[in-house]
Amino acid sequence: MADDCLILGAGVVGLSLAYELAGAGLKVRIVDRQAPGKEASWAGAGILPPANFRDPQTSDDRLALLCHELHPRWSAQLREETGIDNELRRTGGLHLATDKAEGDILRWQARTWIEQGLSVEDATASNILTELEPALRGSPLQEKLNAAVFLPDESQLRNPRHLKALLAACTQRGVTITADCAVEDFMVSSGKIVSVRTASGDLSAGVICLTGGPWTQNLLSRLGVEVALRPIRGQIALLNTSPGTLRRIVNIGPRYLVPRADGRVLVGSTEEDVGFEKRNTAEAIAELMRFAISLAPVLAPATMEMCWAGLRPTTPDGRPYLGRVPGLENAYVAAGHFRSGLQLSPGTAVLMRQLILTGSPQIDLEPYRVDRA
Repeated sequence: MADDCLILGAGVVGLSLAYELAGAGLKVRIVDRQAPGKEASWAGAGILPPANFRDPQTSDDRLALLCHELHPRWSAQLREETGIDNELRRTGGLHLATDKAEGDILRWQARTWIEQGLSVEDATASNILTELEPALRGSPLQEKLNAAVFLPDESQLRNPRHLKALLAACTQRGVTITADCAVEDFMVSSGKIVSVRTASGDLSAGVICLTGGPWTQNLLSRLGVEVALRPIRGQIALLNTSPGTLRRIVNIGPRYLVPRADGRVLVGSTEEDVGFEKRNTAEAIAELMRFAISLAPVLAPATMEMCWAGLRPTTPDGRPYLGRVPGLENAYVAAGHFRSGLQLSPGTAVLMRQLILTGSPQIDLEPYRVDRA
C-alpha cells in the first residue's frame, strides 16, 4: 500500500507534522539524511516565549498564540502516549540590557508585550539579585544594567526529550521513519512529484512535504524553485552544576542562560553566517564562557560537560516558508523558522495538516508563501 504522505526531513517540524497527519489516519513515511532529530531541533535551548494576545491581528501573532496554547497540550499528550516527559516548565524569563541602545530596544519591546496582553514586570538590579535570580550576584549588573523586565510566563522544554517523545509517538502511530536516507532527485510529471529518488531507492506518495531545515533550499532548487534560505550557525555550551543554582531563563539580546531541572545550564548562542560549516570554535565557546561567568559568577566552578553547534534556517524577512511548492500540485514546504523552530513546531504541524487535508488552514498562510516577494 502506497504512503499517503512522504515527509523529507525529520527535525522537530517534520516529526510534528508526521505526528499530526498520522493522528488523522494517514499512512506517513518520514526520511532524513542522517539520524532523526539531530540537527538544529536537538541543538536549541527550548525557550518558549509567552503569548497572550488580546486581539492578534497578524498571522505571526496568531501562529505564536496557537503554539502557546498547543505546547502544554502536546506535552501532556506525548507524556501520556509515550511515558516520556519533555520537561515543559514555566520558569519565567529575565530580559536584560546593559547599554542604552539595547535598553531602548528592550523598553520598546516591553511596551509591545504589554499591549499584546502579556504579563510584564519591571525589574531592577536590586530585586533581580535579591529575589528573581540571586545567582547573578557579583555580576556587573548593579553598575551596567540599563533596562530589565521579567516575563513570569516564559517557559522552556528540553529539546532532546521532546524529540525522543515525538519519535516514539510517531512510531506508535504507525509512521515509518527511515534514517540515513538522503534525497538525490525528484521525478516530476504533469505538475506532480511522481517519485523521490533517495540513497535507499525511489519512494512515492500522494503528498510530499519538504521539512529539511536549511537543506530545503537544495531540495526546492531541484524542483526549479529558488528561495533565499540559508543556514546560520549557533554554538551552545552545556554546564553541569547543582540543581537550583540558576532558577530563571536569562536573556541578553541573542544570548541566554537556560537552567534545566537537573542543574545543567545551557549557555548560548552565537549567530554566524558561515554556510554549512557545523563545528565549534574555541573563540566562540570561550566567549560564551566569559558571558556566562560574568553574568552569573556562581557558574565559574561548574563542569563543562559538552558543546555543540546547530544550523538554523533563516529567510530574508524572518518568516518561515509554509504552504504549497509553486507549480506542483502535491508538494508542500515547511521550513525556515530560524531560532523559533521548536516554539512554532506544533502550530506549524496543525496548519500544514489542515492545508494538506482541507486546503483551509485556520490561519492565513499568505505571508508565508514560498513565492512571496
